[in-house]
Amino acid sequence: MIQGTGAAIVTPFSKSGEIDKKSLEKLIDHLIDNGTDFIVSLGTTSEAVTLNKVEKVLVMKLVKEYVAGRVPVVMGMGGNNTAAVCEEISSTDFDGVEAILSVAPYYNKPNQRGIYAHFAEIAKISPVPIILYNVPGRTASNISAETCIKLAKDFEKVVAVKEASGDMDQVMEIIKNRPDGFSVLSGDDALTYPIMTLGGNGVISVVAMAFPKEFSEMVNLCLKGDYEKAKQIHYSLTEIISLLFADGNPAGIKASLQIMGLLENNMRLPMVPVLEDHYAAIKKFIENYKQP
Repeated sequence: MIQGTGAAIVTPFSKSGEIDKKSLEKLIDHLIDNGTDFIVSLGTTSEAVTLNKVEKVLVMKLVKEYVAGRVPVVMGMGGNNTAAVCEEISSTDFDGVEAILSVAPYYNKPNQRGIYAHFAEIAKISPVPIILYNVPGRTASNISAETCIKLAKDFEKVVAVKEASGDMDQVMEIIKNRPDGFSVLSGDDALTYPIMTLGGNGVISVVAMAFPKEFSEMVNLCLKGDYEKAKQIHYSLTEIISLLFADGNPAGIKASLQIMGLLENNMRLPMVPVLEDHYAAIKKFIENYKQP
């Protein structure tokens, strides 16, 4: 099973807008050295939609080479044109990639039959396991519990879902009716603790980039059934989780990582840095944080 703490890593940029290799390596070491279980590259937080094809290939090459098998690597790969996604999969080198994270089709708002058919085509040709990514707040397209479970039962390659719908009834239905070996991963940092108490298997996280040791410990405690101690860590991080997303993602986490000396706070339009007062609030939290 895919379980534990996955970090949805940012793409560091230099002031001139180029991919910052040294900062990417520094971030990867920071995550692995502090207990992160797997790395997710080219997800939403990576600003993948602003990267061209050459840059995406470069980012994955850098990530795979520098991780060097220390932890599994998951690659973001999805879209709203099924044929184009399948063509991209067919032309991609998956050496060193454990699985793909594939987002629900966005913008064109397919119905559940269309969503099922989209992922069915991907499952037929993908050489690696598939993590479904359900994030209706970004896609305007919800993968229902019924569709998720049907995909999991019909295709062995569909091994997990990153659930970021915020709908706990839906999450519980998936956990209750999923086939053996299918992982339910939180896609919302603030809901990771409650999802895991209900039987979830982990998270693909943003806050884990800034607090990898603490967040990974919380997830591991949940996996062991020590929910009381895990709850203390959960509540110690709720403030920073809110701050990270209040002025846009990855703006909040990039500000945090700059404060920690891991990268420069540069983004590509249309994303812009957080406002000064917001930056100050993030900085104050980081400087004063003490794990319970």
